[in-house]
Amino acid sequence: MAKLKLVHRCGECGASFPKWSGRCMACGAWNSLVEDVEGPEERAVTLAAGLALVPPGEARPIGEIDPRASNPTATGIAELDRVLGGGLVPGSVTLLGGEPGIGKSTLLLQLLARATGPTLYVTAEESAQQVRLRADRLGAVADDLWLLPEMSLPNVVAAIDKIAPRLVVIDSIQTVVDPELGSAPGSVVQVRGCAHRLVQEAKRRDLPVVIVGHVTKEGGLAGPRVLEHVVDTVLSFEGERHHALRLLRAAKHRFGPTNELGLFEMGEAGLEGVPDASKLFLTDRRTGVPGSVVVPTIEGQRPLLVELQALTNPVTGAVPARRSAQGVDQGRLSMLLAVLERRARVSLTQHEVYASVVGGVRLGEPGADLGLCLALVSAVSNVPLPADLVVIGEVGLAGEVRQVGHLARRLSEAARLGFAQAIVPASTPEAGKGLTVRRASTVNEALALAGFTAS
Repeated sequence: MAKLKLVHRCGECGASFPKWSGRCMACGAWNSLVEDVEGPEERAVTLAAGLALVPPGEARPIGEIDPRASNPTATGIAELDRVLGGGLVPGSVTLLGGEPGIGKSTLLLQLLARATGPTLYVTAEESAQQVRLRADRLGAVADDLWLLPEMSLPNVVAAIDKIAPRLVVIDSIQTVVDPELGSAPGSVVQVRGCAHRLVQEAKRRDLPVVIVGHVTKEGGLAGPRVLEHVVDTVLSFEGERHHALRLLRAAKHRFGPTNELGLFEMGEAGLEGVPDASKLFLTDRRTGVPGSVVVPTIEGQRPLLVELQALTNPVTGAVPARRSAQGVDQGRLSMLLAVLERRARVSLTQHEVYASVVGGVRLGEPGADLGLCLALVSAVSNVPLPADLVVIGEVGLAGEVRQVGHLARRLSEAARLGFAQAIVPASTPEAGKGLTVRRASTVNEALALAGFTAS
C-alpha cells in the first residue's frame, strides 16, 4: 500500500495544501484548513461520487419533462410536511442538522415508523439496542422498519440493494466511511465523497434519503461547505434541550419555499406538532409587567404572536453598559437604542439593556422594531404597556414607522386570541376587524399612543 501523506485541507472548498495557513489561498476562507491524509490510492472525486453509476444524460425539450415526477409524498408529520412544502420528493437528499440531544434521531425514527413500505435506518453512531429502546419509548417499532448499525458506505449500499427501501436515513454523515478514500471518518474527503455517493444513489433509484449532520460550536453544519451544496434540502432543528419547544426551519429547499416554520413539542411519547403556536407562546405570559409587549410576526405563511421582553438596569461608574439580545439581532437592538436617543430623547447609555423573545423564537424581520422600542421605553420608565395591545412596525433611522407585509393576517390572529388594540404604521391600509387600530408615523407618535411622553 502506498504511503499516506499529511495535508491541510480547506473545509469550505476542499483544496489541499502541504502546510497550514490562516487563510485558504483557493477560496479565501479564514481558519478553514484542517489536517487530513491523502495518498496515491485515493480515488478521484468523480469516482468517489459514484458518477460511474449514472447513465449518460439525454437532452430533451423542456416541455417534454414531466413536472409530476417531483411531486412530494406526505410524511404523515404535519409540521415536517409544512416545512418541506408537502413532503419528501422521490430522489431527493435532505440534510438535517441540529445541536446534540435536540431530537433529530427522535424525529427521524418517528418519520420512518409512519412511512409506507420498507424503510432503512442506518445508525453509524448508536448501537442497534439503543435505537430499539428509543423506538419502544416512541411506539415506533414497525415491521417494515429495518435497522442497520453500519459505518462502511459499501455495506450501506449493499443493504439498500437487498432491502429496496422506500426511504433511507443516514445517522450521521460524519461517521460514515468509504474505505477506498483513505481518510479518517469525518474528514473533508470522507464527508464529501460519501455525500456525493449517497446523492447519486438517491437520484439513480428515485429514493428519498435523509442525512443527519453534526454542527459546530457556532451552530453551523460541520464538514465541507460542498455538503450543503450537493443536497437538495438543508433543515435546521433548533431549540433548548431543557425546554419542550423545537423549531424546524429550511435553510435551503429546491422544491419549495424556505420561509416556513415547523413547531414541535417534546413529550414523553416523542415529538408532537404544535397546531396553535401563538397560544403556546403566550400561555405563561404575565400581564402588567414593564418591558413586555406582544408582537404579531409572520413565519412563512403562518402568523405568530410572540412576547418580546426588555429589561434595563442602571449602572454607575465607568463600567460600559452591557447590551444583550436573545432572539433579536444584536445590531438591530443597537440601532434602535440610537434611534430612541436621537429621535425620541430616551437615553439608555447609563443602563444595561437586555432584550429577549420568549419561547426560543428568533425574530429576523423588521416588523418587530416598534414593539422593541416600546418595550425598552416601558422597561426604563417602569410603566407597563396595556395587556390587550399588540405592536407592529419597522423603524427607520429617521424615527419613522414603516409599513410591514401581511398586516391583515397579523391583526386577525391578534383578534382571534383576544387582543383589543394595535399600534400600526400610519401608511397601513384599512385592516384589522375586531380590534381598535391606532396609527403612528413616527416613534414619538407611537410612544404617545402607548401612554408615554418623550422627554
